[in-house]
Amino acid sequence: MPAADQIAGWLAAAEHAVAFTGAGISTESGIPDFRSPGGIWTRYRTIYFQEFLASDEARREYWQQKAEGQLDFGRAEPNVGHRALADWERAGRLQAVITQNIDGLHTRAGNRRALELHGTAREVSCLDCHTRYDAEEMVAQFKQSGHVPACRACGSGLMKHATISFGQQLSPDLLHEAFALCRAADLFLAIGSSLVVEPAASMPRTAKQWGARLVIINRDPTPLDTQADLVVHEPIGEILAAIDGHLREMEAGQTPPGA
Repeated sequence: MPAADQIAGWLAAAEHAVAFTGAGISTESGIPDFRSPGGIWTRYRTIYFQEFLASDEARREYWQQKAEGQLDFGRAEPNVGHRALADWERAGRLQAVITQNIDGLHTRAGNRRALELHGTAREVSCLDCHTRYDAEEMVAQFKQSGHVPACRACGSGLMKHATISFGQQLSPDLLHEAFALCRAADLFLAIGSSLVVEPAASMPRTAKQWGARLVIINRDPTPLDTQADLVVHEPIGEILAAIDGHLREMEAGQTPPGA
């Protein structure tokens, strides 16, 4: 696979490689694209953050949506693509993973620096005291009682999954760290993202503008394909496994970098 060989050579030579991931890397773990026809978000209306804060009914509807989605998150495990990125970070080949995903699979695969821009669906947080709880436990409590769980620590705060809802501000500190990584990158791997949701979609463009090689690996075309140094339309697990295999060959002295 020539593209895998080329990317492996660039990765071996890079000093500040960064990966940016979207939903496409997790579909091979059994997590559906919830916005596809028949997905959860096509069957439920969007609960905006301000409505969640203001309405008991909206909070119950939000929790019903999350309870359904939890079935997919709860049984999902990291796939070969997640594990490859974690291996590259451990080996010092990858500085960090910036992800739009809320499934927590990069962390479960072993990435220590996974910037979850939209939070994690594996935890529930109290909006007042910020105590966090295991999401599966809280969802099970909701499904049994039909009532939104109460915070056991403060007793009064609203309980919400530790994800960023529509209308809710992303963490300024996390965005600052992510864009700093983009500006410092010499290789930027955009994997499994449609590259249309802002501000995250600006990150590959920023990396490119600051001198990084830009590689896009995605099933479908993206708005940034014409700006990329290399575009790959192959199954993500397959291409990342091939890159990893070629890296291992280089480490064993069988293939020179960039061959």
